[in-house]
Amino acid sequence: MATPRSPRRSTLAIEEIRTHLRDGTAVIVRPIRPDDKALLRDGFSRLSDESRIRRFMAPIRELSDAQLRSLTEIDYVDHFAWVALLADRPTFGIGVGRYIRLDAEPGVAEVAITVVDEYQGRGLGTLLLGILAGTARIAGISKFRAFVLEENQTMRTLMDSLGVESRHDAPGVLAMDVPLDPERLPDSPAGRTWKAVAAEILSAKTRIEL
Repeated sequence: MATPRSPRRSTLAIEEIRTHLRDGTAVIVRPIRPDDKALLRDGFSRLSDESRIRRFMAPIRELSDAQLRSLTEIDYVDHFAWVALLADRPTFGIGVGRYIRLDAEPGVAEVAITVVDEYQGRGLGTLLLGILAGTARIAGISKFRAFVLEENQTMRTLMDSLGVESRHDAPGVLAMDVPLDPERLPDSPAGRTWKAVAAEILSAKTRIEL
């Protein structure tokens, strides 16, 4: 599994995005901030045991202070995370999308998506993946790698619809690679959503701060 690197001087500065889920729910998606520790702790408390195991591959009951620092105090290039919030309750988190660049393969980043149970199945996971893809391409990343439990059919179906290459990484765990080049994405609903969202991220809203 990837581990966050030390902060670097260059960071990606990206504006928040206001959009809607498939059912019309208005959401705000913005880069995570160091002061989001309470937001993450609250969101984690609303995950089912199954969702926690799927995300961390272990029965974690709560996030430690060290984990919260690692998840919120990031460099925004090698480690980037977006949080999804309800537009009418901007302190109520409903999902997080995160990538961490691999030290051994700088063009590859481990990706993880977490959506609280009551908002699963509404397209938020696909949205977060697309936003992350656009961000990662600016950072020089060409491929995402997701580590997925074999029993996690929801994530496997999503990743398969994006044309992944998969292999066993460990007993019961698949390593699934998906290229970030839009031309290599299949013409599937998830692929089209990914392309559209990534294109928005790659627009003039994005800049590099030195």
